[in-house]
Amino acid sequence: MRRLLNTIYITNENMYLTLDGENLVCKLDGEVKLRVPFDNIEGIVCMNYIGCSPALMGKCVGKMIPINFISPQGKFLAKVCGETKGNVFLRVQQIDRFREKGLELTQNTMAAKFSNTRQLIKRTLHDNPQLRADADILQTLDVLNDGIEKVFEAEQIESVVGIEGNCAQNYFSIFGKLITNADVPFSFEFRNKRPPLDPVNALLSFVYTLAASEYGAALETVGLDSYIGFCHTLRSGRRSLAFDLVEEARCIAERFCLTLLNLKIIGLSDFENQISGAVWLNADGRKKVLTKWQERKRMDMLHPYLNQKIPLGLLPYVQSNLLAKYVRGDIEAYPPYVQK
Repeated sequence: MRRLLNTIYITNENMYLTLDGENLVCKLDGEVKLRVPFDNIEGIVCMNYIGCSPALMGKCVGKMIPINFISPQGKFLAKVCGETKGNVFLRVQQIDRFREKGLELTQNTMAAKFSNTRQLIKRTLHDNPQLRADADILQTLDVLNDGIEKVFEAEQIESVVGIEGNCAQNYFSIFGKLITNADVPFSFEFRNKRPPLDPVNALLSFVYTLAASEYGAALETVGLDSYIGFCHTLRSGRRSLAFDLVEEARCIAERFCLTLLNLKIIGLSDFENQISGAVWLNADGRKKVLTKWQERKRMDMLHPYLNQKIPLGLLPYVQSNLLAKYVRGDIEAYPPYVQK
C-alpha cells in the first residue's frame, strides 16, 4: 500500500520556496520559516504570488513530487510534475477504452455520485430528526434515486450529463438545509461559481479544487493521462479525467464543508468580499480549511471494494490504480467509490 506523506500548502502570498540540499525551504522576506525534507513530502500546493526557484522545481520533477499552482482564491493555474510513469501503450489503451466504454464508465460514476449524495443527506437526517419530514429533502432523495435508474437507461453520455445536471440542481436547492447549526451566520440558496458569490459557495469551490488537484496527481502517478477523460468534455488545459473521478468523491468534499460550517470552524471573518461581488476565503480562512483537510485525510476509512481500511488521503490513489487496472484489462469493470 502506498505510504501517505504530507502535502505542503503554501498559503502566505509572499512566501518564496527554494532548495537547500535535500530540503524544501520556505522563506518570507529572506527569513527561513519552514524546512522540510523531501522524503516527507508527497506534493506541494502553492497559493503564493512569488512562486519558487527553478532549482526547486527541477528537484521536485526528479523526485516525482508535483507542484500545483493555485490562486489564493482557489483557481487552478498550472502544475509542474515529472515524467508520467508507465508507457505510451497505457495511454493508447486509455484512449481506446474510454472511446469504447465511455458511456458505461459515465453511467457507473454518476450512479455512484447520486448514491453517495443520498448517503450524505440520509446521514444528516439521522443526526437531525427535525428534518426527516421535510418535503423538499424527501423529494430530492427521490430525484437522486430516480437518477440512478435513469442513467442506466441513457444511450448517450450527453443524456447522462443532463440527468446529472437535474439531480445536482435538486440537491443544491436543499443544501442550505444541511447547514443545521442555527448559529451559523451563512445562508445558501443555489450553487454559483466563477466566481462564487457567497461564503458557502466560496468554500465549496476551494475544496473541490483541492480534491481535483489530488486526483490529478494520483492519475499521473499510476501512468494515466489526467487530461483525457471519459465524461467531461476534452479541452486544452483541462484535467478532464481528474474531474471525472472527483464526481464520485464530491460527497466527501461536501461533508467536509458542512462539518466546517456546522461546527463554526469557519466564520464570516474568514472571507473577503470583492468589489465585483465575488467572495473568497482569505489567508486565515484558507489556513483553517487546509489544516482540517490534512487532518481529515489522515482518518481511516473502509474502502468498499478492497474491504480494508485506508487513510482517506489515499482514496485518489486507490481509485486511480483501479482505473488503470481496468484500462489494462486486469479487471472486468472499474469499481467507482460508493459509500456504504
